[in-house]
Amino acid sequence: MDDLHSINEAINKRAGRDLLPSIAVSLGILGVVFGALKITPIIFAVIVWIAILLAMREMLRAYKLGGIEISELPLYIAATGILGATWYGKIEGLAVSLAIVIPNVMVYLLLVSPKDFVQRSTAAVFAIFYIPFLAGFVLLLAHAHSPIPKVFTLVVLVSFNDTFAYFSGVLFGKHPMAPHISPKKTWEGLAGAIVATTVAAGFVFVYVLDDYWWLGALVGALGVVTATCGDLIESAVKRDLHIKDMGTILPGHGGILDRVDSLLFTAPSVWFVFELIQHFKL
Repeated sequence: MDDLHSINEAINKRAGRDLLPSIAVSLGILGVVFGALKITPIIFAVIVWIAILLAMREMLRAYKLGGIEISELPLYIAATGILGATWYGKIEGLAVSLAIVIPNVMVYLLLVSPKDFVQRSTAAVFAIFYIPFLAGFVLLLAHAHSPIPKVFTLVVLVSFNDTFAYFSGVLFGKHPMAPHISPKKTWEGLAGAIVATTVAAGFVFVYVLDDYWWLGALVGALGVVTATCGDLIESAVKRDLHIKDMGTILPGHGGILDRVDSLLFTAPSVWFVFELIQHFKL
């Protein structure tokens, strides 16, 4: 037990995170997600909606710390509209709702005040696209045929990327990948994530999806790219707004956005891959 405590303390010091609470929170989230999907996908959709509203709240409060004032209610309505349209209208609902929401939010911001309009409207559109629009692809996976294996694939990609990039970086990281954006990200961490995620995705495709292992490996490599980009984008936002975490709601992780940044960027790719598999009968 003392050895475990010493290892935990060493990792915490190197990575700047509390390891054990982070693991407990992750397991709890997975239990809620797959428990909801097992009961009925609509419960999962409600959970996603709540999480996205909380994430929007974090983003808007981060904006405020950075000197960008945007009313919360219109963006909550916009996020709800996009997610609702996606659930009932699928990909067409997602696309059309985004096209309707963005100009309406921009007009609202203009009517409220023309001051700093470009800054405020750009920030609002970014938040809408980054959070509810990308989250719409998670709902598309959950509302498709065989939702549990598809959402499971997404979770495996993101979890293995984040976990093994974390541990590989902590144990072997010496060469920063993007020091001006995320100083703790290293090329060694990326290499560890690629190996682990491609192997894990290969197993998922063979034993869960009953598909080709090489297709899983390709999806795994793609997932590493998208998840890493998502993490870097959120790091850039936090650095630009001069904040460490988006929130404190999840012990060991920070805020909702700190937990789902990689997932938001990976979900569209996973959805698209499954669409290609279905179309070409791979």
